[in-house]
Amino acid sequence: MTVNRRAALGLIGSGAVLPSVIAHAAPTKGAQFLHGVASGDPSAQGAILWTRVTPANPQHSAAIPLRWHVAESAQGRPVESGDAEARPARDFTVKVEPRRLRAGRDYHYWFELADGTRSPTGRFRTLPRGKTSDAVLAVASCQLYCGGFFNAWDHIATLDRVDAVIHLGDYIYEYGADGYGGDIGAKLGRVVEPTHEIVTLADYRTRHAQYKRDSMLQAAHARAAFICVWDDHETANDAWLHGAENHQSETEGSWADRKAAAMQAYFEWMPIRDGHPDHPWDSINRHFNFGDLATLAMVETRLLARSESAGFKGDAPVGEQIPTVLATRNDPQRELLGPQQQRWLEQILTQSTASGTPWQVIGNQIVMARVNGPDLVKLLGAEKAAAALAAVPETFRDIVADTQAGYRAGLPFNLDAWDGYPAARERLYAAFARAKSVPLVLAGDSHAFWANNLSNEAGDYVGMELATSAITSPSIGDALGDLPIDQMLIASSKDVKFCDQRAKGYILLTLSPTKAVADFMAMSTIYSPDYQARSIKRVEIQAGDKQLA
Repeated sequence: MTVNRRAALGLIGSGAVLPSVIAHAAPTKGAQFLHGVASGDPSAQGAILWTRVTPANPQHSAAIPLRWHVAESAQGRPVESGDAEARPARDFTVKVEPRRLRAGRDYHYWFELADGTRSPTGRFRTLPRGKTSDAVLAVASCQLYCGGFFNAWDHIATLDRVDAVIHLGDYIYEYGADGYGGDIGAKLGRVVEPTHEIVTLADYRTRHAQYKRDSMLQAAHARAAFICVWDDHETANDAWLHGAENHQSETEGSWADRKAAAMQAYFEWMPIRDGHPDHPWDSINRHFNFGDLATLAMVETRLLARSESAGFKGDAPVGEQIPTVLATRNDPQRELLGPQQQRWLEQILTQSTASGTPWQVIGNQIVMARVNGPDLVKLLGAEKAAAALAAVPETFRDIVADTQAGYRAGLPFNLDAWDGYPAARERLYAAFARAKSVPLVLAGDSHAFWANNLSNEAGDYVGMELATSAITSPSIGDALGDLPIDQMLIASSKDVKFCDQRAKGYILLTLSPTKAVADFMAMSTIYSPDYQARSIKRVEIQAGDKQLA
């Protein structure tokens, strides 16, 4: 395996840095732009521009020269251009960054090979400076390729205005064709490549390449700059600092090697600014100022500090494991962000509030609010609870029954969310208070829509949360038949104000100096590319509010 030094972030904890290979540039005939173009990490003077060149000969081993151009219109005269190379050491992907553009303006860009072959044209908007009247953001997460068609991306691509897309993780999934959602993929003709679970650098590159060939995702990338953070499936399910639920070292090698491969492919194939190998946190902990209107801070909760999940393990009965799970969950030493990242975030929030910026927005992967597990007997009574359990599809009936014992013992709805790390969450909330910030937290991961208040152990409100559903990934609601799990979660948790466990889509978030408006955009289907989109819930938050009504 060859690991580029730019992907050193993936080697955290391993102490290794492996060499890369740099070839001499040479033109090639018949090369194509099969994976579209993308932009990301916008600034007031530019953005990261991305593409991938596919050589005509798969054995081609030399770098391919190309030029890039940025203009004020799709057919306009370039205002900034430059030379670049598509190198085999980076899987023939290319990232460049214009730095002389004007703030708060739309730009168009494209790449061109020496023989005149031109890429598709993309579009992005630079960040504004100074007084800013509004910002329009699309918030998305969790796109299982075999789970359905990327209709939400198609809809985002058609929006009259979207200043940036905030992607909160699970951009790819690591499972093979016989894994999660594989049966749906087989029916829809969306079988993953490679068909086995991805482990090696070549595997991760192949999976990213398949995603980038999807026409709907290509269209969204061409429409606006993405601001991305990974979650777990960019490496493996339920990843943490030293491992993952879906990684078996005895058959899949070391976790450090797999993480390094996954991170190299991620930095090659995503329009994200490369970090310095000696400062890996800077690659993912970054913030974006939308003029004087909003500060967006992106945090990482998976690979850099997270302690192992407190969830149930092995074949022992759930009832026997509950005391251990409770004790692990409540261990005050367990981490999610880690002290270094939390200090960074507190500094960013402090600077933003001190400058009078109305909105501090946190791009975070997992649901932060306190969400209690619904006790069916308490909610419905014994007789109706038994009937509701009997109506759950047989495949999941025993699982639901087991979770009830945990909920009655005080376990939360989701141990993989912030609810599994209550001490770390309290440390974060204390940082909010010191920064004098009441942030708007964005979340993904759960495959469900949420509008939540955030409260600390004392019951004080410290912020608000909007969580997006999946683009395609199945949810707990999908598995439970007619059981009204979303309404039960609202009834069980005072901080949950809205929840939809079945809809698929994204959040369209519009910020202004006086309010934030979030439309929860749901697709009528993901099983056909013929769909309709509608807002199933609108949430309005007045600037200065400390909680959702």
